[in-house]
Amino acid sequence: MNLAVLRRIASTVLLAGACAGILLTGVQQLQVSKIILQAEVYEEAAAAKAHEQAHAAATPAAGAPAEAHEHEHEGEEWEPANGFERTAYTVLANISMAIGFGLFLAAAIVISGKQVTWRSGLLWGVAGYLVFFVAPSLGLPPEVPGTMAAPLHARQLWWVMTAGMTAAGLGLGVYARHWALKLLGVALLIVPHVIGAPHPAVHGSAAPEELAQAFIHATALANGLFWVTLGGLTGYFYKKFA
Repeated sequence: MNLAVLRRIASTVLLAGACAGILLTGVQQLQVSKIILQAEVYEEAAAAKAHEQAHAAATPAAGAPAEAHEHEHEGEEWEPANGFERTAYTVLANISMAIGFGLFLAAAIVISGKQVTWRSGLLWGVAGYLVFFVAPSLGLPPEVPGTMAAPLHARQLWWVMTAGMTAAGLGLGVYARHWALKLLGVALLIVPHVIGAPHPAVHGSAAPEELAQAFIHATALANGLFWVTLGGLTGYFYKKFA
C-alpha cells in the first residue's frame, strides 16, 4: 500500500467520520439522550433509597451503647455537566468512534478490491450495522442506566467475538465461491448466539420496562442512520479522492 492510498484512506475516514459523528449526535439529542436522562432519575432514586436502607441498618438501636464509626467518603466519579458540556463531550466521542469504525470500512473496501460509490457504500454501511450493532444486540441489547448487567470484561469479550464472527461469516457468505465455505460462514453467524451472551444472575432495572424498550428502539434507529450515513459517505469520499 503506497502513500497515496494511505492519504486517500485518511482523508476519506476523517471527513466521513466527522459528518457521521455529528449526525449521530443530532439524532441522539432528539430521542436517545432524553431517555437516558429519564433513566438516570430512576437510577439516582434507587441509589438514594439503597443508601438510606444501608444507613438505617447501620444505626444503633435505641438504648444500645453508641459505638464510634469511621465514615469513609469515596470520591464521586467525574462526569460532564448536563447541557453544553455533556453535548460537547458526546460530539467528540461520537466523531472519534465514527473515525474508528470508518477505518474498518475503508480497510474492508481496500481488501475487497471492489469499486465503491456512495450507493455501494450504503451496502457497506448496512454490513457494518449488522456486524457492530444488530448481531451483538441480539444477545446484549442496549441498556438504560440503572440496569443490572454481567461483568464488563465478560460482555466485552462476547461482543468482540460476536462482531468478529459476524464479519467473517458475512464475508464468506458474500465472497466465498465454494458451498462449504458459505456453510462455514453461516455457522460463524450462529455460533456466538449458541454460546450465549453473559447475563447477571439476577435481572432488574431501576427504570420501568417501557423506558428500557423505548431506549432499545431509539438506539437501533440512531445506529442505523449512523451506519448508513458512514457507509455512504465513505464510498463517496473514497471515490472522490481516487
